[in-house]
Amino acid sequence: MTGPPERTTPAQRWLARLAFLVAACAVVLPLVAAGPRASVAMILVGIAGAALTLAAGWWFLTHRGVVRVLAGVLAVAAPVTVAILYAGRGLLWIAVVTPLIAAVALVVGRAALAAPGEGPVEYETPPPRRPFLIMNPRSGGGKVGRFGLVDRARALGAEVAVLEGPGVVDVAALARDAVRDGADLLGVAGGDGTQALVAGIAAEHGLPFMVISAGTRNHFALDLGLDREDPSTSLAALTDGVELRIDLGQIGDRTFVNNASFGAYAAVVQSPAYRDDKAGTTLDLLPDLLTDRRGPALSLRVGDTVHHGPKAILVSNNPYGGDDIAGLGRRPRLDRGVLGVFAVTVQGTTDAVRLLRGRRSAALAMLTTAEAVIEADEPTVPVGVDGEALTLATPVRCHIRPGALRVRVPRHRPGARPPRPAVDWRRLGRLALSTGRTPLPTAETAPL
Repeated sequence: MTGPPERTTPAQRWLARLAFLVAACAVVLPLVAAGPRASVAMILVGIAGAALTLAAGWWFLTHRGVVRVLAGVLAVAAPVTVAILYAGRGLLWIAVVTPLIAAVALVVGRAALAAPGEGPVEYETPPPRRPFLIMNPRSGGGKVGRFGLVDRARALGAEVAVLEGPGVVDVAALARDAVRDGADLLGVAGGDGTQALVAGIAAEHGLPFMVISAGTRNHFALDLGLDREDPSTSLAALTDGVELRIDLGQIGDRTFVNNASFGAYAAVVQSPAYRDDKAGTTLDLLPDLLTDRRGPALSLRVGDTVHHGPKAILVSNNPYGGDDIAGLGRRPRLDRGVLGVFAVTVQGTTDAVRLLRGRRSAALAMLTTAEAVIEADEPTVPVGVDGEALTLATPVRCHIRPGALRVRVPRHRPGARPPRPAVDWRRLGRLALSTGRTPLPTAETAPL
């Protein structure tokens, strides 16, 4: 997918030049202070130490018992040994100062590439007359009760259904009954999984949907620009709100607002022991999952391209921005009409070391697409959908539904902060050499 050429400012161009100047200082400093031969040796030792640390981390994750203990010791000992070698040559201060200078270069480079993006289009619509809100009092550690959301919503004219039990409440049935009774808005105060379920029903009926940021992580609320600290501010959308048109992800017949994960993470969260001991269960299961002794062998199909044997796949409703490759940060837009797909394929120690290349590593695949298909050598696979653990029949098809959901948000809200852009030195170079007369290609349209 391509985007329009990116307009640049004089400040961006000068910041790009400054980034190269600072980066040059990080290269020149060890050459001047330690001499060419010592500085080259120092760099080689540092690279070797980083590679050994990463390899030890892989061995730690893929083994148990004595090997895991030895790998953990090596992962700590490798950087300590590098520091001792530097100190023995009187170069420790250079080893500390040089990375700090390099970090400054990265910060300046990100500032140069961070162009203010346009926010989503806001549509003026009248307030709802019969809003129906579903609230989970247990979500987010009891935020519904702490912030008095039920009474505040009812005071603003909303009908509120509280998920108090007993037993499991059929949230989808509640929402569909409300639609049949004439509700003209559906909203949820709860986790992202519940948000996604009701959002799908709202989209099905063409009704606006309202997010109340009362969950634990509130990833969806974050990307909508809502206040996650005080969920009561979300209720302002009932009286003074605007509508956004955003995309929805679809996996099989289920809607997702954030992402769907496959592979090691999805298999771990399926374990009954995970809820009581997350770290212990993860460390116990990962050796078999990462070495194909347990779990299905996956493949990812995007268009005519097939990626064989990924250990983990993340499919998101619009791509995560900048240098976030794990779906833990922000999506700058929710209306681009594409899925973000991230897959990591690490078959052994060599692939693990290759991760030092970051986004350009052959072990990583980062794509945007309208549809992705996950296949496996088993009839079903574990999947995490917006934090919910599911088991789905293969092949699993994920696709994007552009503009499927009307979301009503407060007119006045914090807004979604743009994510940190990834530092692309080739793009920075074009920016540094630009005169401002020719628009700079975006990261998506720039040639590789």
